[in-house]
Amino acid sequence: MKTNPFPLMLAAVAALLVFAAGCNTTSKESGATFDKATVKGEIEAANTEFMALVSKGDSVGLANYYAVDAKLMGPNGPAMAGRATIQTGMAGIINSGIAKVDLKLIDVWGAGEVVAEEGELTLFDKAGTQLDKGKYIVLWKKEDGKWKLFRDLFNSDLPVPSAK
Repeated sequence: MKTNPFPLMLAAVAALLVFAAGCNTTSKESGATFDKATVKGEIEAANTEFMALVSKGDSVGLANYYAVDAKLMGPNGPAMAGRATIQTGMAGIINSGIAKVDLKLIDVWGAGEVVAEEGELTLFDKAGTQLDKGKYIVLWKKEDGKWKLFRDLFNSDLPVPSAK
């Protein structure tokens, strides 16, 4: 019995059209055109403020950089959902000895109210000793007219310590 390839081809064309519509540079909600350079500059400015809050040890300020429905997904543990849980997680990170973070934005992609950022991070203690380095992907979304961290995923480039 021969299979009709038409339904499969139709599904593939439909999927391509949905994907292409999602890549549109105009947000249907706001009507605004996505200007990558502007968004990249806004995300870099937010990252600068984020780094300053880490240096101050301000876990409350850091948590407020996250959207109300955000998730922080670091290595070796479950996702932290919501600002209160993220604030507790940030306090734990700061209390572990992290006194400074350097964020290097590699690129941003998206359209409209949600963008993705790829970057690299380096963590330092109070003495300026590098404790870790790694990479991250962040989904940012507009909340009350400001870019907020919506999904924050990061991990280390360093090898896993050997078991003792």
